Amino acid sequence: MEWIIKTYDELTKDELYEILKKRIDVFVVEQNCPYDEIDNRDKDSYHIFLKKDMNVIAYLRILEPGISFENISIGRVLVDKNQRGNGLAIEMMNKAIDFIINNLRYNIIRISAQEYLIGFYENLGFEKVSNVYLEDDIPHVEMVYQNYKK
Repeated sequence: MEWIIKTYDELTKDELYEILKKRIDVFVVEQNCPYDEIDNRDKDSYHIFLKKDMNVIAYLRILEPGISFENISIGRVLVDKNQRGNGLAIEMMNKAIDFIINNLRYNIIRISAQEYLIGFYENLGFEKVSNVYLEDDIPHVEMVYQNYKK
């Protein structure tokens, strides 16, 4: 299995379908949170994902500055429920951070993290920079990663 990084225009129809299906499975169905998953931000994003047997099993998107936050950001981080606990989320986040710093040349990354995942993101080098707030009725915090090795 190999990590894939593509812009929206580079995605095949089947890849886009699998990504959207997986995001709805996790963020809408599994978390029982009806919200507008198709948010018009995918066209201005990089998509990092891992496929196994033609199915997306891990995914995140990188959003250009000014789309979600003033800084470049990472969102829609997910791992298929049958693949969790195998280190895929850590591997994928490290891949995204490396891509942002070394390919896109940004040194500050901002995320909106679900509150229960604060420790996960802190272990990756993110720092909490806000109080808890509700996003789609789920507690979140804003977090920032700063690359000091410019």
